[in-house]
Amino acid sequence: MKRGLVTWDKTELVPAVLEQRLERVRRFLSDQQLPALVVYSELWRSNQGRFFSNYMPYFNRALLIIPLVAPPTLLCGLSPRVYGWIKSVTIIEDVRPAGNFAGPLFQLTSERGWNRVGILDAKQLPYDLYQAIHSGALEVADISSDAIYLPAEDEAELAMRRKALGLARKILEEEIPKSAGDVDHLLVGRLERQLRRAGAEDLVIVLSNGDAPPAPAKGARVGENYSVSLSVEYRGHWVRLSRPHVSAEVLQDCMRRFVSTLEKARGRRPRLQSDETNTVGASLENLSGSYPYESISRSDLRPGCIFAMHLEVNNGGKRLFYGDTCYYGASGPEVL
Repeated sequence: MKRGLVTWDKTELVPAVLEQRLERVRRFLSDQQLPALVVYSELWRSNQGRFFSNYMPYFNRALLIIPLVAPPTLLCGLSPRVYGWIKSVTIIEDVRPAGNFAGPLFQLTSERGWNRVGILDAKQLPYDLYQAIHSGALEVADISSDAIYLPAEDEAELAMRRKALGLARKILEEEIPKSAGDVDHLLVGRLERQLRRAGAEDLVIVLSNGDAPPAPAKGARVGENYSVSLSVEYRGHWVRLSRPHVSAEVLQDCMRRFVSTLEKARGRRPRLQSDETNTVGASLENLSGSYPYESISRSDLRPGCIFAMHLEVNNGGKRLFYGDTCYYGASGPEVL
């Protein structure tokens, strides 16, 4: 099920946080002499729309319009029957049917006398939408997300991601030591039940028996040197982590290697490759871009991003996987 029940606990994420984020956008719009910013959102590209409005769709596309001097508007591809739900879980009060998106956008800009708007990462729009919007008379300014969307500099964003990580780490630490010898489907089922009950809206669980990279469960029994990798979404905030089933000593060694490799990420090396024997290397994923997670290279790491790093360690001929969610703050990359 993509995204379980989505609700808004306003004691967990207070509305004032979203207003502060919008105010930052409005200061940027004022500096750039733009009347509004358009933010694209869909099922797998909701990070930015969620950050500014708490809107997390179950499916279909939407355009979040953030005006300089008015409350946000959502041009929505969902049925009007869910508009009440949208208003209950977001700061958006003005929800309008979208149709083909370009037409409603042109109508809205015409009503408000706008002949130019900014679009966040305009070149990353779906091809059909990009073509339709650029076919009209509306002038579009392509706004880089780096200019106004810096989740790793937002304390509320980091707090929500830390909460998601705390849930995932706790459940993994409890389940991994007692699951060796179980059928992988049973292990995945127990993890899913616990994570869903803890509030996870979506998750992906893959495993490795020590002879291959993590993959979906296939009905095999997990051995002594297995690893579990989780992708967990909590209130729209994605985190990633991997843990192996090993002795405390080997786990500490994996953690040490992970920290050592992360420290190397502060330099300008083109690849995150540890110099230590038995450490194969590291892979990086951006968790704060348009998509919930996507593979990136070392050169893509920059201040303000939230990312995951996964390390492969060879231990007695077995492939172990250890990973966690990190962020690039003022002091450089560090574990979240």
